[in-house]
Amino acid sequence: MEEVRHNCGLCITHTLQDAYNFLERLQHRGREAAGIAAIGEESIDVLKWAGPVKTFDVVDLHKILPGHNYHTFFGHVRYATQGRKDKILEDAHPHVVGGIEDNRGNHIVIKNCEAAIIHNGQVDIDLLKEIDLLKMKTGCDSEALLLFYLEKGEKELIRKIPLSYTLAIADKRRKDLVVMRDRIGIRPGMLGFKGGKYCVASEDIAIKGTLDGKFVEDLTPGSIYYLSNGGSYKKEKIINPFPEHCFFEWNYIAHVDSILNNESVRSLRVSLGEMLAEEFHLSDVDYVSYLPRCPETAARSYAAKTGKAFLEVFYKMRGERSFQGSTENERESSIRDNLHLIPEIEKIIEGKNLLIIDDSTIRGNNAKRAIRLLNEKTKINKVYLANYTPPIGVIGSDNIPRGCLFGVDMPPNDNFIIRKGSLEEISKNLGAQIFYLSVEGMLKAFENVGIRRKSLCTYCIGGEHPCNNSIL
Repeated sequence: MEEVRHNCGLCITHTLQDAYNFLERLQHRGREAAGIAAIGEESIDVLKWAGPVKTFDVVDLHKILPGHNYHTFFGHVRYATQGRKDKILEDAHPHVVGGIEDNRGNHIVIKNCEAAIIHNGQVDIDLLKEIDLLKMKTGCDSEALLLFYLEKGEKELIRKIPLSYTLAIADKRRKDLVVMRDRIGIRPGMLGFKGGKYCVASEDIAIKGTLDGKFVEDLTPGSIYYLSNGGSYKKEKIINPFPEHCFFEWNYIAHVDSILNNESVRSLRVSLGEMLAEEFHLSDVDYVSYLPRCPETAARSYAAKTGKAFLEVFYKMRGERSFQGSTENERESSIRDNLHLIPEIEKIIEGKNLLIIDDSTIRGNNAKRAIRLLNEKTKINKVYLANYTPPIGVIGSDNIPRGCLFGVDMPPNDNFIIRKGSLEEISKNLGAQIFYLSVEGMLKAFENVGIRRKSLCTYCIGGEHPCNNSIL
């Protein structure tokens, strides 16, 4: 069975317009596909489409899912996994059981479903073998989770499946929605309040970014939230939480203005920039810049800490993240077509030494493009590249290849640049000296803003697997 790896954003609201707006605010978490489930007293109807949220006009969305027929909506954005470019709509959420499907090519309408699920995370299919997986229509772990719920119930799911998920389930047999976050809380989830009713989103930026939306709390790991069709909720603790949050959410995935698990993304990136300055401070650097757009906060922090001049060198035509391309070719194409030098910047940096700050050089595509532009289009003297995230995809001290197994498309068999030689060899290949913040340095940066190192999953950078005996 082919596993589907992805990262995504989800939301639960009580109007179609709010669901659409929330998804727009979560677009940085996925742009390959979007979907909405509309839940009424007698029906669960689903619409999924390929591309960004705005691919489907909200006016026409109301024609397919007229708001007066439903009391609750949940939505999802995702980016496609490698090797499944042809399965974007099949893999898109919500996943359903039952219903009458009408595939229109670039979008799918499914009417009168028995149940539907949206899910952020990744679950090992082996953990779901208690159920009959032959019933599955796709190879997606999210569909398997829905089948597990239908056979075993939500409490058995959260007890038996340790990670990784933040999810919501609509079930035609019941009046409320089931929302849960796994016991380690590796993927984010927020409870909010809008229009007199409770709502949910992957990041608080979606809730606070709309009129009268207010953040209430982070979803408690190991707990189930029951959202009523009237907008109230009930919370039930099922299993003790053992927080091991994904550090990469703060470093890269989340919006800079979001607050995850009560800690500011912006403050953390400032701290990372300062720690990078402590570990990597070159006296011959004339300017500090960054690869747009995520590392800007850390780059400005680094420049302030070192007293170096900050300079905008690159621009992007579109806000899309090349990391989210579903194939290597698509990622490279996104970078080639999107990343450019600011006009006349060559006059400023001629003969100068430039330090580029990046969040993480994982496969090296962004860095190669940026350094090639500088070396081919300008008369720059020297380029340095510094990352505030330690190398992702290392071989652990236990000789197990690392990567992400918990919901970000960086599987252990990915094309990680760190496995292509020593830092000297990688630097030679890139055309610039590369530096990574140490694991200890990164963890200190988290501690400096109040985040305990023991509350972080660091598996992809060589740490232990979070699913250890203490939580089983």
